[in-house]
Amino acid sequence: MTDDDTTDDSTADTLAAMGPRLRTAREQRGATLTGVSRATGISLSTLSRIETGRRRPTLEVLLQLAKTYGTSLDELAGTGPAPAPAAPEPRVPMPPRPGSDKVVLPLTRYVGGLHAHKHVLPAVDAPPTRPRQVSHDGYEWLCVLYGRLWLALGEQDLVLSAGEVAEFDTRTAHGVANAGPGGPVEYLIMFGPQGERLRPRTPALGRGPR
Repeated sequence: MTDDDTTDDSTADTLAAMGPRLRTAREQRGATLTGVSRATGISLSTLSRIETGRRRPTLEVLLQLAKTYGTSLDELAGTGPAPAPAAPEPRVPMPPRPGSDKVVLPLTRYVGGLHAHKHVLPAVDAPPTRPRQVSHDGYEWLCVLYGRLWLALGEQDLVLSAGEVAEFDTRTAHGVANAGPGGPVEYLIMFGPQGERLRPRTPALGRGPR
C-alpha cells in the first residue's frame, strides 16, 4: 500500500463518518432537518442524504452546517486534538433552541448506530394545536416517562401516558406535543438513523401470581 492509498482510505473513512456526526450534532441541539433546511437554505433531501451517507457533503455545505451547529470542521470530521483525560461530567440538559421550549438530554455520545435522548416538554396552559409533523429516514422507539404526550403519526392522533411505548418508521410524518394542561412531559427516544431497531431477546412474560 502506498502513502497515497493510505491517504485515500483515511479520507474515505472520514467522509463516511461525517453523516452520522452531522446527525448527532443536529440532534444534540434539538434541531429538525426541516429547521436546519430553513436556516441554511440547504434542501431537506440533500441534508437527509448526507446524514444517511448517500451523499458526500461539499466544503460549502460543511461550513454552513458547522456555523449553524456552533461547532468546527475538525469536530465534525473527528480530526480535532484528543481531549485531556478528565473525570466524567454529568450529562446536563441542553438549553432550548430559539423558538422551541423543548429540552433535550443526549444519552449517547458515539457516532453511528442507535442514539438515545431524553426529551422534556414544558407544561402548557391551554390545549395545544396539532403537532407540526416531519418525516425523514430512520426508525424510532418512544417511551413516555411522565405526563401525557400527543403523538401525531400520519393521520393518527395518539395520546400516550407514562409507561406507554410507540415505535414507527420515521419516513411516516410525525410530531409530538404536550397533550394538555397538567404538567410537563418527559419521554425517552431511541432512534436508528439507518433504520436500526430494538431487538428483544426474551419472549413477553405474563404477570406472575399476586
